[in-house]
Amino acid sequence: MTTRHTEIASSLRAVRARIERACLDADRSPDEVTLIVVTKYFPVRDVVVLINEGVRDFGENRDQEARSKFQEVRALGHDIRVHFIGQVQTNKAASVTAYADLIHSVDRHRLIPALAKGADRAGRTVDCLIQVDLDRRSVSDDRGRRGGALPGEVLPLADAIAECSPLRVRGVMTVAPLDEDRDSAFGRLADIADGLRSAYPDATWISAGMSGDLDAAIRQGATHLRVGTAILGSRPPLR
Repeated sequence: MTTRHTEIASSLRAVRARIERACLDADRSPDEVTLIVVTKYFPVRDVVVLINEGVRDFGENRDQEARSKFQEVRALGHDIRVHFIGQVQTNKAASVTAYADLIHSVDRHRLIPALAKGADRAGRTVDCLIQVDLDRRSVSDDRGRRGGALPGEVLPLADAIAECSPLRVRGVMTVAPLDEDRDSAFGRLADIADGLRSAYPDATWISAGMSGDLDAAIRQGATHLRVGTAILGSRPPLR
C-alpha cells in the first residue's frame, strides 16, 4: 500500500466514523446517508484508491475534467455513480448527461430541455436535484457563478423536470450561506424538501453538507454529503 493510499484510507475512515457518530446522535441509520467524495483536480489513481476502499459515489463540477476522468475509470471496469455538483452551462448539458448519473444543480427552466435532450440522445435516465439558493440570490445566466433557485421556484422546476421522461425529480440541494447558522440553513432546506415530497413522493434526497458542516446536515435530514478536503486533502494546484 502506497503512502498516498494509506493517507486516503485513514482520512476516509475518519469521515465515515464522523458520519456514524452524527447519525447516532440524530437517531438515524448511517445507511440513510450517501457519502459522495468530491475528486475535483485529483487524479484517476486517487479515484481507484477510493474505489478499493469501498467508495462508489464521486462528485465533480468541471465537465471536461469529469468526462475524461470517469471515462477512464469506467474503462477499467469499475461500477461507479457520478454526481455533477457544479453549475451546468446550457451548452454543456449534453456532455454532462452523457456520463453523470445525478445532477445536483438544476436551478433554471431553460436548462431542463437541454438536459432532457442530452439524456435522450445518450439513451440514459438522469436523476435531478433542484439547487436551492438559501442566500436568496438566484442566478439565471450561464456565466459559471454559484446558482440556485429561490424556494418558491422549486415546485415549478420540479414540474418541468417531471414532464421530461429522461429526467427524474429526486430532491433538493444547497450550499449553506456562510453567514447563517448551519442548522438553521439546513433546517430551511428540510422544510423545502418536505414541500417537494408532498407533490413528488419519490423526491426524497437532500444533498447538503460538506467537510466542515456535514454533522449539521445529518441532524437536519441530509441524505447525500459532498466531501472532498476532509478525505483527499487540499486540492492540487490548478492545472
